[in-house]
Amino acid sequence: MTDHDKLKQLGFSQYEISCYLTLVAHHPINGSRLSRMSGMARSRVYDVLRNMVRKGYVMDIGDGNYGPLPPEELYKRLQHQFDEGLAALKSKLNGASADASYEFIWMIRGYERVIAKAKEMIGKAEQEIYVRLFPDSADRLIPDLKAAQSRGVGVRLIAMGPLPDMFDIQVAHPTTARLRETIGGQSFDIITDKSEALVGIFETDRVDNSPINWTRNRSFVVANRDSLQHDFYHCFLEKIVDRNEPMTEREKTIYAFIKSDH
Repeated sequence: MTDHDKLKQLGFSQYEISCYLTLVAHHPINGSRLSRMSGMARSRVYDVLRNMVRKGYVMDIGDGNYGPLPPEELYKRLQHQFDEGLAALKSKLNGASADASYEFIWMIRGYERVIAKAKEMIGKAEQEIYVRLFPDSADRLIPDLKAAQSRGVGVRLIAMGPLPDMFDIQVAHPTTARLRETIGGQSFDIITDKSEALVGIFETDRVDNSPINWTRNRSFVVANRDSLQHDFYHCFLEKIVDRNEPMTEREKTIYAFIKSDH
């Protein structure tokens, strides 16, 4: 998304964006010069200027010249307007919302949107985070998980690839390469506070279009948290049965914790 696209989302037209940015770079300036520098038709420039003056984003400083509202003041004004609007919307929606005994399961597409949602969930977590991540996603979220741990949130991590030990409850999945081939991509699972889930598969060759499920649906959350707990057991069974190796004292501690973590 370009800077122009972001400004459009804030309620500016394409002409207003060109007008304001040109004025910020070159002021004071008259309409004729603004037309030449911005590429807007001269007949259009004055309509845009009048509209911007009416909104308070541009000032008529006399002698046919114009200047912009300082960028920091524009930012404050827009933030105030949007904060007021969001507060009013929240109040309206809270008054209109009916109590429901169910939650929908939403699909989020776009890798950056999913990562942003994951960071939001981790940032809000108060008690626990169950998480299963491949290294690419882990690199983006480890700082957030460490921050959660530092404020007392318990992190239970299944690493789907080589990661250093960072959390008390952490294991390395033993069959990540085969699993990636079997499921056709990289799994992504985060369950926070037994109340919210963000799970799915970033499919190979279509990562940005892969549907990742987000929900607060209790049955979905409980089932996926249970699935992650059983993946901890899988890690221990693979070591004991397939490799015929004993569990370390640390692994025994993790096993006892997961077994009792209802």
